[in-house]
Amino acid sequence: MSTPTPEPAAQLATDELVSLLDLERLDVDLFRGAQPDSARARVYGGQVAAQAMIAGARTVDPEYVAHSLHSYFLLPGDYQVPIIYDVERIRDGRAFATRRVVARQHGRPIYYQTLNFQRPEEGFAHQDAMPAVGAPEDGLDLVELMRGRGNEDADALGKEWSALDVRYLGNSRIGLPADPEHPAQARMWIRVTGTLSDDPLEHLAVFTYASDVSLLGASLAAHDADPTKTMMASLDHALWFHRPFRADEWWLYDQWSPSASGGRGLSFGRVFRQDGTLVATAAQEGLIRPRRPR
Repeated sequence: MSTPTPEPAAQLATDELVSLLDLERLDVDLFRGAQPDSARARVYGGQVAAQAMIAGARTVDPEYVAHSLHSYFLLPGDYQVPIIYDVERIRDGRAFATRRVVARQHGRPIYYQTLNFQRPEEGFAHQDAMPAVGAPEDGLDLVELMRGRGNEDADALGKEWSALDVRYLGNSRIGLPADPEHPAQARMWIRVTGTLSDDPLEHLAVFTYASDVSLLGASLAAHDADPTKTMMASLDHALWFHRPFRADEWWLYDQWSPSASGGRGLSFGRVFRQDGTLVATAAQEGLIRPRRPR
């Protein structure tokens, strides 16, 4: 079955996202990332993570493929200035390569990422089964949902995420069946609205960009929290890439939060292709607390 041709506006938004994630090489292992036009107060974390991944991958032989990343968000990013990415070559082995990337603004680190790469090889294989869920067409537009709930960043995020199509299927309070063993769950379908090239790194980078969408929100799925009165900020982010997939085709983001305490929430996400193949796993801990009076 042939893939439908995307609308011109959708393809333009996708091309702009790919261009945003591309980097300018300043020196050996030193890169500069551009910024989008945004009205938000701090840089979207998925953008920093994806640009850092591109920086690390640019210093590795293309024969190696990224299989995991682990990172910490240290300071809010500033949209008014570019981000500098400094790559440290930790290890170059026969099977694996490791890079550490620090993102800086105003002379200070705002984000650290460690990336591991591997030469593709055969081995043992198994995977979880994909849960039974509705089709993407059954979901609600995430940005519209955020607007309806009074999220003050909804309009700015709608503009910034214009290359993403996110169809929200529900969470533990609304839309998903009750699961006493997992009290905080959320599910959604995501894809890029346009068509990407066949470069695997492009798909991994765009997926990394999208992986920060709402993952922390799963930790609030068990609580009747007013988004206008709740402070949320990512503290760390980790991804494991299991199998190849295309970010411009629908993938299910099956999220759950095993714990929230001490003002922090922990969330995990399993990523499935529509055919049920498990392609990635995500994890994130973040700050979730009622807003305090100034």
